[in-house]
Amino acid sequence: MNPNEHPHIIGWSHAAFGKRAEPDTTSLMGLVSADALAHAELAAEDLDAIFVGVYNNGFSRQDFQAALVAIADDRLGRIPATRLENACATGSAAVFAALDFVAAGRGRTALVVGAEKMTSVPGEQVGDILLSASYRAEEERYGSFAGIFGFIAETYFERYGDQRDVLARIAAKNHRNGVANPWAQIRKDLGFEFCNEVSARNPMVAGPLRRTDCSLVSDGAVALVIGNPEVSANARRAIGFRGRSHANDVLPLSRRDPLEFAGARQAFGVALADAAVGVTELDLIESHDCFTIAELLQYEAFGLAEPGKGRRVVDEGLAERDGVLPINVSGGLKAKGHPIGATGVSMHALAAMQLAGEAGELQLPAAELAAVFNMGGAAVANYASVLERVA
Repeated sequence: MNPNEHPHIIGWSHAAFGKRAEPDTTSLMGLVSADALAHAELAAEDLDAIFVGVYNNGFSRQDFQAALVAIADDRLGRIPATRLENACATGSAAVFAALDFVAAGRGRTALVVGAEKMTSVPGEQVGDILLSASYRAEEERYGSFAGIFGFIAETYFERYGDQRDVLARIAAKNHRNGVANPWAQIRKDLGFEFCNEVSARNPMVAGPLRRTDCSLVSDGAVALVIGNPEVSANARRAIGFRGRSHANDVLPLSRRDPLEFAGARQAFGVALADAAVGVTELDLIESHDCFTIAELLQYEAFGLAEPGKGRRVVDEGLAERDGVLPINVSGGLKAKGHPIGATGVSMHALAAMQLAGEAGELQLPAAELAAVFNMGGAAVANYASVLERVA
Protein backbone atom coordinates (compact mmCIF):
# COMPACT_ATOMS: atom_id res chain seq x y z
CA MET A 1 0.00 0.00 0.00
CA ASN A 2 1.43 3.37 -1.02
CA PRO A 3 0.50 5.85 1.75
CA ASN A 4 0.61 8.73 -0.72
CA GLU A 5 -2.39 7.26 -2.56
CA HIS A 6 -4.63 6.66 0.45
CA PRO A 7 -6.36 8.64 3.20
CA HIS A 8 -4.26 10.34 5.85
CA ILE A 9 -4.74 11.58 9.39
CA ILE A 10 -4.33 15.34 9.18
CA GLY A 11 -5.53 16.51 12.60
CA TRP A 12 -6.66 15.42 16.04
CA SER A 13 -7.84 16.45 19.49
CA HIS A 14 -7.49 14.40 22.67
CA ALA A 15 -9.33 15.15 25.92
CA ALA A 16 -7.90 13.88 29.22
CA PHE A 17 -9.31 10.54 30.36
CA GLY A 18 -10.65 9.92 33.85
CA LYS A 19 -13.70 10.68 35.96
CA ARG A 20 -14.83 13.82 34.19
CA ALA A 21 -17.42 16.43 35.15
CA GLU A 22 -19.09 16.38 31.72
CA PRO A 23 -22.41 14.56 32.15
CA ASP A 24 -22.66 12.70 28.85
CA THR A 25 -21.12 11.76 25.51
CA THR A 26 -22.71 14.81 23.90
CA SER A 27 -20.59 17.18 25.99
CA LEU A 28 -17.51 14.95 25.73
CA MET A 29 -17.70 14.90 21.93
CA GLY A 30 -18.06 18.66 21.99
CA LEU A 31 -14.68 18.93 23.70
CA VAL A 32 -12.81 17.49 20.73
CA SER A 33 -14.75 17.84 17.46
CA ALA A 34 -14.14 21.54 16.80
CA ASP A 35 -10.58 21.38 18.11
CA ALA A 36 -9.72 18.50 15.76
CA LEU A 37 -11.00 20.50 12.80
CA ALA A 38 -8.96 23.49 13.90
CA HIS A 39 -5.88 21.30 14.26
CA ALA A 40 -6.43 20.09 10.69
CA GLU A 41 -7.02 23.70 9.59
CA LEU A 42 -10.42 22.83 8.13
CA ALA A 43 -13.83 24.40 8.60
CA ALA A 44 -16.96 22.40 9.36
CA GLU A 45 -18.11 23.14 5.83
CA ASP A 46 -15.09 21.20 4.53
CA LEU A 47 -16.34 17.95 6.06
CA ASP A 48 -18.07 15.30 3.99
CA ALA A 49 -18.93 12.77 6.72
CA ILE A 50 -18.75 12.05 10.44
CA PHE A 51 -18.12 8.65 11.99
CA VAL A 52 -18.86 8.24 15.69
CA GLY A 53 -17.63 5.45 17.95
CA VAL A 54 -19.60 5.00 21.19
CA TYR A 55 -20.27 1.66 22.87
CA ASN A 56 -22.95 2.87 25.34
CA ASN A 57 -25.01 -0.34 25.74
CA GLY A 58 -26.48 0.95 28.98
CA PHE A 59 -24.06 3.61 30.18
CA SER A 60 -26.73 6.13 29.11
CA ARG A 61 -30.45 5.97 28.28
CA GLN A 62 -29.75 8.45 25.45
CA ASP A 63 -28.51 6.76 22.31
CA PHE A 64 -28.55 7.71 18.59
CA GLN A 65 -24.97 8.81 19.24
CA ALA A 66 -24.18 9.92 15.69
CA ALA A 67 -26.80 12.64 15.98
CA LEU A 68 -25.37 13.96 19.26
CA VAL A 69 -22.19 15.41 17.71
CA ALA A 70 -24.16 18.31 16.21
CA ILE A 71 -25.78 19.19 19.54
CA ALA A 72 -22.43 20.33 20.83
CA ASP A 73 -21.53 21.97 17.51
CA ASP A 74 -24.53 22.83 15.34
CA ARG A 75 -22.24 23.52 12.36
CA LEU A 76 -22.08 19.73 12.02
CA GLY A 77 -25.85 19.26 11.90
CA ARG A 78 -26.16 18.85 8.10
CA ILE A 79 -23.19 16.53 7.63
CA PRO A 80 -23.97 12.81 7.22
CA ALA A 81 -23.09 11.03 10.47
CA THR A 82 -22.93 7.32 11.25
CA ARG A 83 -22.37 5.54 14.55
CA LEU A 84 -20.13 2.44 14.80
CA GLU A 85 -19.98 -0.12 17.62
CA ASN A 86 -17.69 -3.13 17.94
CA ALA A 87 -17.16 -3.68 21.68
CA CYS A 88 -13.80 -2.35 22.90
CA ALA A 89 -12.69 -1.91 19.27
CA THR A 90 -15.50 0.57 18.63
CA GLY A 91 -13.07 3.46 18.11
CA SER A 92 -11.05 1.61 15.48
CA ALA A 93 -14.26 0.53 13.74
CA ALA A 94 -15.09 4.23 13.34
CA VAL A 95 -11.56 5.02 12.11
CA PHE A 96 -11.65 2.22 9.53
CA ALA A 97 -15.12 3.25 8.33
CA ALA A 98 -13.87 6.79 7.76
CA LEU A 99 -10.81 5.50 5.90
CA ASP A 100 -13.00 3.31 3.69
CA PHE A 101 -15.36 6.23 2.98
CA VAL A 102 -12.54 8.49 1.83
CA ALA A 103 -10.60 5.74 0.03
CA ALA A 104 -13.74 4.83 -1.94
CA GLY A 105 -13.99 8.40 -3.21
CA ARG A 106 -17.36 9.04 -1.58
CA GLY A 107 -15.92 12.09 0.09
CA ARG A 108 -12.70 14.03 0.51
CA THR A 109 -12.75 14.41 4.31
CA ALA A 110 -14.19 12.75 7.40
CA LEU A 111 -14.30 13.46 11.11
CA VAL A 112 -13.95 10.53 13.51
CA VAL A 113 -15.12 11.03 17.09
CA GLY A 114 -14.80 8.37 19.78
CA ALA A 115 -16.30 8.89 23.23
CA GLU A 116 -17.61 7.15 26.32
CA LYS A 117 -19.12 8.24 29.63
CA MET A 118 -18.67 5.31 32.01
CA THR A 119 -18.35 6.72 35.52
CA SER A 120 -21.93 7.92 35.98
CA VAL A 121 -23.27 4.42 36.64
CA PRO A 122 -22.47 2.18 39.65
CA GLY A 123 -19.50 -0.16 39.42
CA GLU A 124 -21.65 -3.30 39.43
CA GLN A 125 -23.64 -1.93 36.48
CA VAL A 126 -20.41 -1.08 34.62
CA GLY A 127 -19.32 -4.70 35.01
CA ASP A 128 -22.60 -6.00 33.66
CA ILE A 129 -22.57 -3.64 30.67
CA LEU A 130 -19.04 -4.70 29.74
CA LEU A 131 -19.93 -8.36 30.13
CA SER A 132 -22.15 -7.91 27.09
CA ALA A 133 -18.96 -7.98 25.01
CA SER A 134 -18.69 -11.66 25.90
CA TYR A 135 -20.88 -14.62 24.95
CA ARG A 136 -23.32 -14.34 27.85
CA ALA A 137 -24.92 -17.74 27.23
CA GLU A 138 -21.67 -19.38 28.37
CA GLU A 139 -19.53 -16.69 29.95
CA GLU A 140 -21.91 -14.82 32.23
CA ARG A 141 -20.82 -17.24 34.96
CA TYR A 142 -17.48 -15.39 35.14
CA GLY A 143 -19.38 -12.42 36.56
CA SER A 144 -17.43 -9.68 34.78
CA PHE A 145 -15.01 -9.07 31.95
CA ALA A 146 -12.24 -9.13 34.55
CA GLY A 147 -13.51 -12.59 35.42
CA ILE A 148 -13.13 -13.68 31.79
CA PHE A 149 -9.55 -12.44 31.61
CA GLY A 150 -8.94 -13.92 35.04
CA PHE A 151 -9.92 -17.27 33.53
CA ILE A 152 -7.57 -16.62 30.59
CA ALA A 153 -4.73 -15.82 33.02
CA GLU A 154 -5.41 -18.98 35.05
CA THR A 155 -5.36 -21.03 31.84
CA TYR A 156 -2.03 -19.45 30.84
CA PHE A 157 -0.53 -20.18 34.27
CA GLU A 158 -1.73 -23.78 34.21
CA ARG A 159 -0.13 -24.31 30.81
CA TYR A 160 3.08 -22.30 31.17
CA GLY A 161 3.61 -21.67 34.88
CA ASP A 162 2.79 -18.81 37.23
CA GLN A 163 3.47 -15.43 35.61
CA ARG A 164 2.20 -13.00 38.25
CA ASP A 165 5.55 -11.25 38.40
CA VAL A 166 5.54 -10.77 34.61
CA LEU A 167 2.06 -9.24 34.71
CA ALA A 168 3.18 -6.90 37.49
CA ARG A 169 6.18 -5.80 35.45
CA ILE A 170 3.91 -5.03 32.48
CA ALA A 171 1.66 -2.97 34.74
CA ALA A 172 4.65 -1.16 36.25
CA LYS A 173 6.05 -0.39 32.78
CA ASN A 174 2.81 1.13 31.58
CA HIS A 175 2.28 3.19 34.73
CA ARG A 176 5.86 4.42 34.48
CA ASN A 177 5.21 5.48 30.88
CA GLY A 178 1.90 7.11 31.77
CA VAL A 179 3.59 9.70 34.00
CA ALA A 180 4.53 11.68 30.87
CA ASN A 181 1.06 11.46 29.30
CA PRO A 182 -0.97 14.63 29.96
CA TRP A 183 -4.18 12.81 28.95
CA ALA A 184 -3.68 9.78 31.22
CA GLN A 185 -6.08 8.98 34.04
CA ILE A 186 -3.25 7.86 36.35
CA ARG A 187 0.05 9.74 36.09
CA LYS A 188 1.94 7.93 38.83
CA ASP A 189 4.80 5.45 38.75
CA LEU A 190 3.35 2.70 40.94
CA GLY A 191 6.49 0.56 40.82
CA PHE A 192 6.91 -3.19 40.46
CA GLU A 193 6.63 -4.02 44.16
CA PHE A 194 3.25 -2.32 44.53
CA CYS A 195 1.91 -3.96 41.37
CA ASN A 196 3.21 -7.37 42.42
CA GLU A 197 1.82 -7.42 45.95
CA VAL A 198 -1.78 -7.94 47.02
CA SER A 199 -2.81 -5.20 49.44
CA ALA A 200 -5.77 -3.14 50.53
CA ARG A 201 -4.92 -0.70 47.74
CA ASN A 202 -4.20 -3.45 45.24
CA PRO A 203 -6.70 -6.23 45.98
CA MET A 204 -7.41 -9.38 44.00
CA VAL A 205 -10.08 -8.75 41.37
CA ALA A 206 -10.59 -12.02 39.49
CA GLY A 207 -8.54 -15.20 39.35
CA PRO A 208 -4.86 -14.19 39.64
CA LEU A 209 -5.53 -10.62 38.46
CA ARG A 210 -5.00 -7.77 40.89
CA ARG A 211 -6.40 -4.28 40.52
CA THR A 212 -3.16 -3.15 38.87
CA ASP A 213 -3.65 -5.86 36.23
CA CYS A 214 -6.92 -4.26 35.09
CA SER A 215 -7.57 -1.18 32.97
CA LEU A 216 -9.62 1.69 34.31
CA VAL A 217 -13.25 2.74 34.13
CA SER A 218 -13.00 6.06 32.33
CA ASP A 219 -14.70 8.97 30.64
CA GLY A 220 -13.11 10.56 27.62
CA ALA A 221 -13.23 11.60 23.98
CA VAL A 222 -10.82 11.82 21.05
CA ALA A 223 -11.29 13.04 17.47
CA LEU A 224 -9.35 12.55 14.24
CA VAL A 225 -9.68 14.25 10.87
CA ILE A 226 -9.13 12.09 7.79
CA GLY A 227 -8.33 13.61 4.39
CA ASN A 228 -7.72 12.28 0.91
CA PRO A 229 -4.35 12.93 -0.83
CA GLU A 230 -5.62 16.15 -2.43
CA VAL A 231 -6.63 17.57 0.95
CA SER A 232 -3.58 16.27 2.82
CA ALA A 233 -1.23 17.78 0.22
CA ASN A 234 -2.05 21.15 1.76
CA ALA A 235 -2.12 19.94 5.38
CA ARG A 236 0.42 20.87 8.04
CA ARG A 237 0.88 17.12 8.72
CA ALA A 238 -0.18 13.89 7.03
CA ILE A 239 0.05 10.47 8.66
CA GLY A 240 -0.48 7.64 6.21
CA PHE A 241 -1.75 4.11 6.69
CA ARG A 242 0.95 1.93 5.22
CA GLY A 243 -1.04 -1.18 6.14
CA ARG A 244 -4.20 -2.08 8.02
CA SER A 245 -6.36 -5.12 8.67
CA HIS A 246 -9.47 -6.21 10.52
CA ALA A 247 -9.85 -9.87 11.50
CA ASN A 248 -12.42 -11.61 13.67
CA ASP A 249 -12.43 -14.71 15.82
CA VAL A 250 -15.28 -16.81 17.17
CA LEU A 251 -17.04 -15.14 20.12
CA PRO A 252 -17.39 -18.08 22.58
CA LEU A 253 -14.11 -18.98 24.28
CA SER A 254 -15.29 -22.59 24.40
CA ARG A 255 -14.89 -22.88 20.62
CA ARG A 256 -11.24 -21.80 20.44
CA ASP A 257 -7.98 -21.82 22.34
CA PRO A 258 -8.34 -18.77 24.60
CA LEU A 259 -4.57 -18.29 24.65
CA GLU A 260 -3.99 -18.31 20.90
CA PHE A 261 -5.41 -14.87 20.08
CA ALA A 262 -5.65 -16.16 16.50
CA GLY A 263 -7.64 -13.17 15.24
CA ALA A 264 -5.10 -10.79 16.74
CA ARG A 265 -2.25 -12.70 15.12
CA GLN A 266 -4.04 -12.60 11.74
CA ALA A 267 -4.91 -8.90 11.85
CA PHE A 268 -1.44 -7.85 12.97
CA GLY A 269 0.28 -10.15 10.49
CA VAL A 270 -1.79 -8.97 7.54
CA ALA A 271 -1.23 -5.31 8.46
CA LEU A 272 2.55 -5.91 8.58
CA ALA A 273 2.47 -7.78 5.28
CA ASP A 274 0.38 -5.00 3.73
CA ALA A 275 3.01 -2.53 4.92
CA ALA A 276 5.86 -4.79 3.75
CA VAL A 277 7.64 -4.56 7.11
CA GLY A 278 8.62 -6.94 9.89
CA VAL A 279 7.58 -6.42 13.48
CA THR A 280 11.10 -5.47 14.58
CA GLU A 281 11.17 -2.68 11.98
CA LEU A 282 8.47 -0.83 13.91
CA ASP A 283 9.49 2.03 16.19
CA LEU A 284 6.54 1.68 18.58
CA ILE A 285 3.24 -0.11 19.14
CA GLU A 286 0.13 1.19 20.87
CA SER A 287 -1.48 -2.04 22.05
CA HIS A 288 -4.72 -3.03 23.77
CA ASP A 289 -3.71 -3.81 27.36
CA CYS A 290 -7.22 -4.00 28.80
CA PHE A 291 -5.62 -6.47 31.21
CA THR A 292 -1.93 -7.21 31.64
CA ILE A 293 -2.49 -10.80 30.51
CA ALA A 294 -3.83 -9.38 27.22
CA GLU A 295 -0.60 -7.47 26.58
CA LEU A 296 1.44 -10.60 27.39
CA LEU A 297 -0.59 -12.66 24.91
CA GLN A 298 -0.25 -9.93 22.30
CA TYR A 299 3.54 -10.16 22.51
CA GLU A 300 3.12 -13.75 21.34
CA ALA A 301 0.44 -12.94 18.75
CA PHE A 302 2.65 -10.21 17.27
CA GLY A 303 5.49 -12.68 16.77
CA LEU A 304 7.79 -11.21 19.42
CA ALA A 305 7.88 -14.51 21.32
CA GLU A 306 6.78 -18.11 20.95
CA PRO A 307 3.57 -19.27 22.69
CA GLY A 308 4.16 -19.45 26.42
CA LYS A 309 7.38 -17.44 26.19
CA GLY A 310 6.00 -13.92 26.19
CA ARG A 311 7.87 -13.20 29.40
CA ARG A 312 11.02 -13.05 27.25
CA VAL A 313 9.83 -9.66 26.00
CA VAL A 314 9.61 -8.47 29.60
CA ASP A 315 12.83 -10.13 30.82
CA GLU A 316 14.86 -8.59 27.99
CA GLY A 317 13.20 -5.17 28.24
CA LEU A 318 12.19 -5.24 24.57
CA ALA A 319 8.93 -3.31 25.15
CA GLU A 320 10.37 -0.64 27.45
CA ARG A 321 10.47 2.97 26.33
CA ASP A 322 14.21 2.60 25.65
CA GLY A 323 13.87 -0.98 24.35
CA VAL A 324 14.05 -2.38 20.85
CA LEU A 325 10.28 -1.96 20.36
CA PRO A 326 8.53 0.35 22.84
CA ILE A 327 4.99 -0.83 23.56
CA ASN A 328 2.44 1.50 25.14
CA VAL A 329 4.70 4.53 25.54
CA SER A 330 1.44 6.37 26.29
CA GLY A 331 0.88 4.23 29.39
CA GLY A 332 -1.63 2.11 27.50
CA LEU A 333 -5.15 1.47 28.70
CA LYS A 334 -3.59 0.53 32.04
CA ALA A 335 -2.51 4.07 32.93
CA LYS A 336 -4.27 6.17 30.29
CA GLY A 337 -7.73 4.74 30.91
CA HIS A 338 -10.20 2.87 28.75
CA PRO A 339 -13.31 4.85 27.75
CA ILE A 340 -14.57 2.19 25.35
CA GLY A 341 -15.57 4.20 22.28
CA ALA A 342 -12.62 6.57 22.56
CA THR A 343 -9.90 3.93 23.00
CA GLY A 344 -9.18 2.98 19.37
CA VAL A 345 -9.31 6.60 18.25
CA SER A 346 -6.90 7.53 21.05
CA MET A 347 -4.43 4.82 20.05
CA HIS A 348 -4.35 6.10 16.46
CA ALA A 349 -4.06 9.71 17.63
CA LEU A 350 -1.15 8.97 19.97
CA ALA A 351 0.68 6.99 17.30
CA ALA A 352 0.12 9.86 14.85
CA MET A 353 1.48 12.36 17.37
CA GLN A 354 4.68 10.35 17.69
CA LEU A 355 5.14 10.19 13.93
CA ALA A 356 4.43 13.90 13.53
CA GLY A 357 6.87 14.79 16.30
CA GLU A 358 4.03 16.38 18.27
CA ALA A 359 3.92 14.04 21.30
CA GLY A 360 5.48 16.43 23.82
CA GLU A 361 6.96 14.64 26.84
CA LEU A 362 5.87 11.33 25.34
CA GLN A 363 7.95 11.85 22.21
CA LEU A 364 10.40 9.09 21.31
CA PRO A 365 13.78 10.13 19.83
CA ALA A 366 13.04 8.38 16.55
CA ALA A 367 9.52 7.46 15.46
CA GLU A 368 9.05 6.76 11.78
CA LEU A 369 6.85 3.65 11.78
CA ALA A 370 4.14 2.87 14.33
CA ALA A 371 1.58 0.12 14.79
CA VAL A 372 -1.76 0.20 16.53
CA PHE A 373 -3.61 -2.86 17.79
CA ASN A 374 -7.13 -2.51 19.20
CA MET A 375 -9.39 -5.44 20.03
CA GLY A 376 -13.03 -5.92 20.95
CA GLY A 377 -13.95 -8.66 23.40
CA ALA A 378 -11.40 -11.35 24.20
CA ALA A 379 -9.54 -10.86 20.89
CA VAL A 380 -12.78 -11.26 18.88
CA ALA A 381 -12.79 -8.06 16.77
CA ASN A 382 -9.16 -7.24 15.97
CA TYR A 383 -7.93 -4.08 14.22
CA ALA A 384 -4.31 -3.44 13.31
CA SER A 385 -2.77 -0.44 11.58
CA VAL A 386 0.76 0.44 10.49
CA LEU A 387 1.25 4.20 10.24
CA GLU A 388 4.00 6.43 8.89
CA ARG A 389 4.48 10.13 8.34
CA VAL A 390 3.93 11.19 4.73
CA ALA A 391 4.29 14.94 5.23
